[in-house]
Amino acid sequence: MRRVPFLTSGMCSVTYRPLSADRIVELAAGAGLDRVEWGQDAHVPLGDEAEARRVAEATRAAGLEVSALGSYYRAGVVTDPEEDRRVWRQVLGAARALGAPRIRVWAGNTASAAVDAAGRRRILDGLRRCVDSAAETTTDDGTGVTVATEFHDGTLTDEIVSARSMLDDVPGLRTYWQPPNGMPDEQALAGLEAVLDRVDGVHVFSWWPTPRERWPLEHREALWRSALAMVAATGRRIDTSLEFVPGDDPAVLSREAATLRRYLLDACAGDDAGRPA
Repeated sequence: MRRVPFLTSGMCSVTYRPLSADRIVELAAGAGLDRVEWGQDAHVPLGDEAEARRVAEATRAAGLEVSALGSYYRAGVVTDPEEDRRVWRQVLGAARALGAPRIRVWAGNTASAAVDAAGRRRILDGLRRCVDSAAETTTDDGTGVTVATEFHDGTLTDEIVSARSMLDDVPGLRTYWQPPNGMPDEQALAGLEAVLDRVDGVHVFSWWPTPRERWPLEHREALWRSALAMVAATGRRIDTSLEFVPGDDPAVLSREAATLRRYLLDACAGDDAGRPA
C-alpha cells in the first residue's frame, strides 16, 4: 500500500461510538488507515488507565498508531479549582497510559461572541495551564504531550478572529481544523489559512449544509482537495482523521478511507511538483 509521505490518514473512534475499541481497531486496520484518535467519552474513559493501556496495546498490535486522546475537557468551565485540577490530572493520566502525543480539548462552552472579557481570560488561563502541564507529561518516546483545541461552534474557536487571537495568546497551544457547518467553501478555506501554522490535525467529514446531511467524502471533493493541498504545503506531519461517515455505517469506512488517501496522495504529489529540485 502506498503511504503519504508526511500526512497521516486515520479515524476518530467517535465515528462509531457504539462499537467496542477492539472493533474500532479491526475496522481502522482493515480500511488501511494509519492512526486512531481515541475518544474519551466512548472508548478511553477517564479514571481507567488499565483500559487505556489495553487499548493502546491493541492499537499498536494491529500496526496502527495512536494520534491523540480526544478529550471532552473544557477549559475555564469548572469553577471549583480543585475539581478542575482533578479532572485534568485524569485526562493527563489517560493520555500517558494511551501513549497519546496530543490531547484534544475544548475552548470553553460558550460562543465567542457571548463570552465577556473575564470569561475569556478564564478560558485562556485554563488553556495555558493545560499546555504547560501537558508539556511536562512524557510519552514512551520521551516527548512532551501537546494540547490542541477542537475547532467547533460554541467555543472560542467558532469564529476565525477569536480562534486566531486565542492561539496568539497561548504559546504552545495547537488546534484542529474542520469545516464549520453551513459555511461556504471559500470562507472555510480562508479560516484554515488563518490558523494553518498552528494546525496539527484535521477532522475530515462531509456534512452539508447541516449535520443532518451526511454525505460521502466525494460530495465535497473541491473543499477537501483544496484544504488538503494547503495542509500538504506546510511540509509538516499533520494528522487527517475521518470523523463521521454516512449513516454511521462501518461498511463504508474502507470506501471513505480510500477517498481520503487518494486526496492526500494527490495533494502531496502536487506540492512536490511545485517545490524546487
